[in-house]
Amino acid sequence: MKFKYYIPNTFTALNLTCGLVSITRIMDNDMLTGALFIFFAVVFDFLDWIAARLLDARSEFGKVLDSLADVVSFGAAPGIIIFKLLLFNCEGSCNFLDRYTLTPYFALLIPICAAMRLARFNIDSRQSDHFIGLPTPANAIFFASVTLVIFLQDRFITLIPLHFLSTFLASTRVLVILTVFFAYLMISDFKMFSLKFASIGWKKNRLQYFFLMGSLLLLFIFSLSALPMIIILYLILSLVFQKEI
Repeated sequence: MKFKYYIPNTFTALNLTCGLVSITRIMDNDMLTGALFIFFAVVFDFLDWIAARLLDARSEFGKVLDSLADVVSFGAAPGIIIFKLLLFNCEGSCNFLDRYTLTPYFALLIPICAAMRLARFNIDSRQSDHFIGLPTPANAIFFASVTLVIFLQDRFITLIPLHFLSTFLASTRVLVILTVFFAYLMISDFKMFSLKFASIGWKKNRLQYFFLMGSLLLLFIFSLSALPMIIILYLILSLVFQKEI
């Protein structure tokens, strides 16, 4: 293997390392650090993609390694985060599923569907300029950002107070609904637009520009609380403009 192939593969290995560190911190109940390492994994996954294209160093080995790393970082890690959050909610609950600690196992849908989505991505030639199903990094960013909002909501400086948001997202029913919904989206046939710009023109990149402007506006108004909203914005734009993707 030529040296240039080791560069993107190194970024992939760092992505995997961040996913593993995230899991260990979550298992030790350090939810915030676990969520942060998921974001680090997303950064290394992006650098892997950039390096592979700039160096023309794409390979079957790198493709498989990237998928295996993504299953850990963007499937298992966010799945364990949700498992832990639901487990916390089970304490003292009178709900049947909670009382017998069955509710947290809904979180297993996240790594299972992430693995199915990545397996399909590797053999699907239709996903060259768009995605079919929610990309696993977007899924991971959503659940990692939900964790940040739940634990850090009061520390975010926002133009519009959102004190109810952390309580809403921490609800058992909301977490279960979000888990099932996002797991389904990963294996669905819905087309999701790529964030890559085909050119600087407006016509061919209208969705990308809408998403960029909307994301910046949300960040300005809601600070880091906007992160889960940005993923929701991505879903809404993708679903509304299905015919144009």
